[in-house]
Amino acid sequence: MGLSYYYEFKAPATVTASELEQFLKALEFKAKTLGFSPTSVLNVSFDTPERRAFARRLGGGYYVTDERLLGHIRFLDGQVNHHNAEAGSVRLVPVRAVILVVTDASGCESCFGFMQFPACLVDESGVSIMPLPTCDGWVFKDHIDTPDPRYRAIVREFEQAGYLASSIDEFTSNTG
Repeated sequence: MGLSYYYEFKAPATVTASELEQFLKALEFKAKTLGFSPTSVLNVSFDTPERRAFARRLGGGYYVTDERLLGHIRFLDGQVNHHNAEAGSVRLVPVRAVILVVTDASGCESCFGFMQFPACLVDESGVSIMPLPTCDGWVFKDHIDTPDPRYRAIVREFEQAGYLASSIDEFTSNTG
């Protein structure tokens, strides 16, 4: 069993995508000084099937478990990446993201940033299944499997900006 570094970022809905992009562009400069290359900041809406497929590769997906999600449900196309009918859980597809992508020397990409998700889950006929807890702003949850301190430096920048909701570093047993 390996160790991981888990982090969750949040920003209120009142913070605009442009403000988050500005924060991440400044952080991108720091990431470059830490030795990450290439880097990129993306500000994108996931409004087509191709873009939603790309969103699934970014990580940061949000899982919801609720009894209303038990059984066979035909969700509106593009809202859900994975549905576990027995557990009553789904992995949501974001509708928008502002993301910093960093690449280490071995070519491994990692993402840090913010995503917005639908306000509610809807079935294919347009009927609301349930409101979602993610509709009140921007969120991002992910993890990395390395003790490299450069990643922690990036997460500290989110903390200093007031965006770090939680972190668990199994390499040091620190919880934030």
